[in-house]
Amino acid sequence: MIGEMWTAFGVLFALIFLRMPIGCAMLAVGLVGFAELVSWRAAFAMLGTTVFEAARSYTLSVLPLFIVMGNLLTRAGVSRELFGAAYAVLGHRRGGLAMATILAAGGFSAVSGSSLATAATMAKVAMPEMRRYGYAPGFAAGAVAAGGTLGILIPPSVIMVIYGLLTQSDIGKLFIAGILPGLLGIAMYVGAAAVATAISRSLGPPGERHPLKERLRALRGVAPTLGLFAVILGGIYLGVFTPTEAAGIGAMVALGMALARRALRARELLEALVESGRTTAMLFTVIIGALVFGNLVNVAGFPDLLREIVERSGLGPWSVVTVIAAIYLVLGCALESLSMILLTVPVFYPLVQVLEFGLDPDSVLIWFGIVVVVATEISLLTPPVGMNVFVLRGLLPDVSLRTIYRGVTPFWLADILRLGVILYIPSLSLALPRLM
Repeated sequence: MIGEMWTAFGVLFALIFLRMPIGCAMLAVGLVGFAELVSWRAAFAMLGTTVFEAARSYTLSVLPLFIVMGNLLTRAGVSRELFGAAYAVLGHRRGGLAMATILAAGGFSAVSGSSLATAATMAKVAMPEMRRYGYAPGFAAGAVAAGGTLGILIPPSVIMVIYGLLTQSDIGKLFIAGILPGLLGIAMYVGAAAVATAISRSLGPPGERHPLKERLRALRGVAPTLGLFAVILGGIYLGVFTPTEAAGIGAMVALGMALARRALRARELLEALVESGRTTAMLFTVIIGALVFGNLVNVAGFPDLLREIVERSGLGPWSVVTVIAAIYLVLGCALESLSMILLTVPVFYPLVQVLEFGLDPDSVLIWFGIVVVVATEISLLTPPVGMNVFVLRGLLPDVSLRTIYRGVTPFWLADILRLGVILYIPSLSLALPRLM
């Protein structure tokens, strides 16, 4: 069976590189492989059960609701308000506009849940201001690309929902576990911007200083958005409502905010709903494909093979998880984040769950989830397939890929350091979930 499994992985990678959608590729390989190992009748029965269970899953209903919330808040102009508030506070410092971009991206991530959407939105909002003040194009684009990566870590996160489904982890605890690492990421990105502009002052000249009155007015403008974020995570943390209920409340409040600001006419509302429907359909296709492929992985006994290899190697648990993190960094050079999660998590999480870290199995899965998300986050900036970099290249045709990758370097180094901290200090990710 193991030989067939290696063949399945080879075929899957070939289909992905031939630009077949990842969900369809995993579904096709998983179905055919399962049929070869068991039978076609069992394969179709497994497919029917998987589709039915995914479609009726209460847990997965969190996805369309958070997607709707993000689309509505985007149309309500939240990104501009967040950038305006961060700019008013930090814009007068050297590199302050880059720092403001990172803070605004962190805030927008909290209502978007998508790294690519965050990067694209912040590019439209922040790049004109940084150009106006003479920021180096690569450094400015690097700050936007780095800030965008926060979208898959700071809750609510689509990637975390998918990881929770694949590992049967508590999604509420995953969301809460992402808060401190997310804040650490913002702080380290801001620090990277400060260090880079201290070394080379021409990268990010200071902007204008805003009077205290204007700063307070700008901060008041983002209070409703930050309040919504606090209600969602606070309610989950205190056990007042489930993540799915929080998503429903968030979507309704977002609709109310957009209507109150008169930023949403009937046409915009229809566009937001249609876009949310398309995104949801794409994600469900991907999830079903991943579940089918995961069933093939389990039937072939691939996790047991990995466990045997680890036992024979004599590597300790920390060495094993370090190797896994390194594998993610290497895969990030060739695959985008969602593909990495779907391909690797069904293989790695059964192995990690049985290693002795001095933690209970549920805590191991929560901590490992944050490690995986942060490692995957780095892939969004890694050449040659850094998806956030490619998004910016499309939005900024006058800035070359080489220039953007050079500008991303300080933030990429900060990410590597953060991954090490999260990897070897599990309590950073587990401190808040343990208090729930």
